Amino acid sequence: AAARLAAEQEVENLSGLSPNPEKDIFVVRENRTTCLMAEFAAKFIVPYDVWASNYVDLITEQADIPLSRGAEMKGKCGTNESELELSWLEQAYTLKLSFLKEGHNTSRGPEAFWRLSRIQFTYDTSERTYFKDAVSPGKHTASSHRLSALVTPAGKSYECQAQQTISLISSDHQKSVQLLLSEVRLQPFDIAADFVFSEEHKCPVDQREQLEETLPLILGLILGLVIVITLGIYHIHHKLTASQVQIPRDRSQYKHMG
Repeated sequence: AAARLAAEQEVENLSGLSPNPEKDIFVVRENRTTCLMAEFAAKFIVPYDVWASNYVDLITEQADIPLSRGAEMKGKCGTNESELELSWLEQAYTLKLSFLKEGHNTSRGPEAFWRLSRIQFTYDTSERTYFKDAVSPGKHTASSHRLSALVTPAGKSYECQAQQTISLISSDHQKSVQLLLSEVRLQPFDIAADFVFSEEHKCPVDQREQLEETLPLILGLILGLVIVITLGIYHIHHKLTASQVQIPRDRSQYKHMG
């Protein structure tokens, strides 16, 4: 049964379909149905030690490691837990994203949501593409602690074009590794249509930027409407006062009346 279940699972790296060479697309399907979709651009900033020119002191360098388009992938879907695992450069680098769906009580009643609950990044400082002359080269793991990121209502996909930074703590002397995510569209649960994201839930940064873009337009429309209304009232008032009988203020003009 386990072998049959594994055979029915499909994983696809569709990054080549993205016009952005820095953006990757991954799909996990089970029983011929999409159960997890992820699109994002990712880069890791990893500090590491090298010898100074005197070969006595240590100095810290920085490796910028992008997620490779040719990454191998694994995936696992569940009712309340899902997982996406990516590895590249002959498994010198591995990224594992874990997702959790849960519920909580609100003033409107019980509501369900999902979140990115854990990130684990394994890297090898003996790999020479991004690490140059690292001291004591070897494999290290950087992980998140008590993570609650990309929180999204159940049944919706998460979308965020803005760059987000998530800090991970490395086993290499507790160094801080930064994960930079951008152009994210992600849904690990409750995908209603094959290869199609559900309605998006925008991140707060995107919502704020959208408001900043539309606010001047809204204020301009309101100002224009106020001007039109003011001109309309003035025109009506002028028309009404012009039709009324004008009583002369100079009393000498009353002589012809009577």
